[in-house]
Amino acid sequence: MSKRRESNNFNVWRSYSDMMAGLLMLFVLIMCVTLFQAQKNYDEKIAEQEERMAMQAQYTNELDQQKLTVEQQEALLKSQDELLASQKTKLEEQAAKLAEQQATLKTQEEKLTQQQTSLKEQQTTLAEQEKKLAEQQATLKTQEGQITEQKAALKEQKGKLAEQQSALEEQTAKVKEKQAQLDKIIGVKADVIEALRNEFTNHNINVDIDPQTGALLLDSNVLFEFDDTTLLKEGEEVLQQVLPIYCEVLLGEEYRDNVAEIIIDGYTDTNGTYDYNLELSQKRSLAVAQYLLGIDEQFLDEQQMQMLQEKLTVNGHSMSNPILNEDGTVNMEASRRVEVKFRLKDEDMISEMSKIVAEE
Repeated sequence: MSKRRESNNFNVWRSYSDMMAGLLMLFVLIMCVTLFQAQKNYDEKIAEQEERMAMQAQYTNELDQQKLTVEQQEALLKSQDELLASQKTKLEEQAAKLAEQQATLKTQEEKLTQQQTSLKEQQTTLAEQEKKLAEQQATLKTQEGQITEQKAALKEQKGKLAEQQSALEEQTAKVKEKQAQLDKIIGVKADVIEALRNEFTNHNINVDIDPQTGALLLDSNVLFEFDDTTLLKEGEEVLQQVLPIYCEVLLGEEYRDNVAEIIIDGYTDTNGTYDYNLELSQKRSLAVAQYLLGIDEQFLDEQQMQMLQEKLTVNGHSMSNPILNEDGTVNMEASRRVEVKFRLKDEDMISEMSKIVAEE
């Protein structure tokens, strides 16, 4: 019980001390605020006094400057009076000189009047001369216009002549170039035909090669039975002899880059209908092509075989383009034929170029 009372007393004193400490702190804060406010008021009064002193100094300085300005104006006024007196003296001297100059000017005016009279006479003469000169200039201008027109016409004619000459030279150059290309193409074709003829001669094989087109003509009567599309044994032997030589020349290294197509064309005589003969000619040309593709590995390498497949074309022409006798009648046996021929890459340009060259 005694310990509890002591504890309560301690708590009371502790609360009291905390309260006193708080009051003391509050008192200190009040004092600080009061001192701060007093210092601020003091500083404001000092600043106000300094401002008043500065204004008073500025006012004093302005008075001094005004006083100095008045003295300067008095000195300037005195200097201007002296200058005015000097100018008055100079003005009197100038007036005297002016009087002399006026007398001289009068004399000069009299001389000028005389000169003007003389000048007027000269102007009259000059006007007459100018009139004559204007007439001459007008005539000259007319002549110059005519000369200019003539020069323009001559220049235009020269321009047209130059254009015509240039066009003529250009056309001549084109003709020469096209003629050279045409000669080259024809030359290549002639070389291929000659190479074919020589190669068959070297093998002692007598064949019918068209000297203009290089077409190899094969008699259908040797290749097929009448009205049949199956190759005869004799026909296969003929193809075995001639097709390898023909293809080796065309697909050889010298000419293969120029060859666009290797063409097998079938033809019939004029007996029967067009449709029936068309089918017959197509089947016969196809039979020759199939036989060629069946034996190509015997005389061509892989590259040449690939080129043959790319370039080979088969056509049937039915009864068109029959071969005629001298009397104009159809040679039935000769019309039944198979032609193996070639087309150069630039050959289809020959006819067009020939027309252009002929026109130009």
